[in-house]
Amino acid sequence: MRTRLTLFLILTLLATALWSSPAAAEPPPKYFVDESKLPFESIPGLDAEQYWGVKNGAGYRIEVPTNWNGELVVWAHGFRGDGLELTVDNHPIRPWLLANGYAWAASSYSKNDYDIAQGAKDTHALTKQFNGIVSKPSRVYLTGASMGGHITGVAIEQWPKTYDGAMPICGVMGDYDLFDYFLDFNVVAQALSGQNLDFPVPDDYLVNAVPAIKSNLEIFPGTFPFTLNSQGEQLKGMTMMRSGGDRPVFDQGFLFWNGVAGDFLFGFGTGDGTLPRSPGVAVDNVDRVYQFDTDPALSAAEIALNDSVLRVEKDAQGRHKNGLANVPPVNGNIHIPVLSYHTLGDLFVPFSMQQVYAQRVAANNSSDLLVQRAVRDFGHCTFTGEELVAGFSDLTNWVENGVKPAGDDVLDPIAVADPNFGCAHTSSDRLYPAPISIPACP
Repeated sequence: MRTRLTLFLILTLLATALWSSPAAAEPPPKYFVDESKLPFESIPGLDAEQYWGVKNGAGYRIEVPTNWNGELVVWAHGFRGDGLELTVDNHPIRPWLLANGYAWAASSYSKNDYDIAQGAKDTHALTKQFNGIVSKPSRVYLTGASMGGHITGVAIEQWPKTYDGAMPICGVMGDYDLFDYFLDFNVVAQALSGQNLDFPVPDDYLVNAVPAIKSNLEIFPGTFPFTLNSQGEQLKGMTMMRSGGDRPVFDQGFLFWNGVAGDFLFGFGTGDGTLPRSPGVAVDNVDRVYQFDTDPALSAAEIALNDSVLRVEKDAQGRHKNGLANVPPVNGNIHIPVLSYHTLGDLFVPFSMQQVYAQRVAANNSSDLLVQRAVRDFGHCTFTGEELVAGFSDLTNWVENGVKPAGDDVLDPIAVADPNFGCAHTSSDRLYPAPISIPACP
């Protein structure tokens, strides 16, 4: 039976919490680790030593197999919401790592919320702490999912001599571009439905405004996104182009993230544009040119949208280009092999994150150190165990033996639009019910 990293990461919580940061006058939250939850059992048949504890406010787990090969794999977890309890994940391919002699370590981080800087610092601190608890490893790999992918991308640039290889999966590799994307979906939906609102939106946005928006984008009452009028199709087209372009599994993703998952993307329209550590509005669409299709020439309808859509400008202090301030960017300045995975129909952390990352890596003349793989699914981080094992084993072979693995060309729009794109690295067909079933690979 295939395993999944997480099927759908705390959807409602994320949609309401991710853009908000505590009011300046409030005391800092009192995060805590329930130490009774840190102990974990060994896997039958895989002899290993387990370690756990709390260091500088962050819980951690470490596991070292009896046949340790001297190498360490660090895991950076994804977004936990804004709750106060800090928790630790086991590595998602833990059995394979232990069976093949790898030790692993994971931190809870000392804060929740979308605090990339703290997550990167705590993950790096645990990497160093391993040296004192066990011994200095001969190689260190950094792996992470979703927000943890963002942390992975930041950490390997911030501490380039610490890590030997990295595998970010479903990662926020485009940093601020993700939050601009959430803004784009909401302001375009408003404009196309004739419901242009101010920014930030009113408190009753999800209760009153969103139902009115959807009613002006659907054919039959209550059927958005399963039936769309011409304006609804334009929103769908814009979302396709903004999230990675024409590609397999986008249609299924649009139905899931806007229908099965409720008003998920609309939920990100309720924020004020600030982020943890952000002293001002961090989102921006001032220079964004919206399109409905792959034709670079703007149609009359596209021109009308770009003229009418609400424009939001970031504050001068809302973003920082370098370092661990605000939301640290992933600059693409890599010095070690990086292998990444992303699902094609994910509209929470969209496939475009990989395209932004590829462009930034190319700008640093480091494309020879990046391999990217597309998987045919619409879930967020819904990879099979086989896919993750294949990726990590290929990464280690690349680092240790110089054999660069195969990947997908995420920047070639013709390749991405091919109906079979993603088949090469999808381990098995996804069996979802109609109308969101995914076409099988040949």
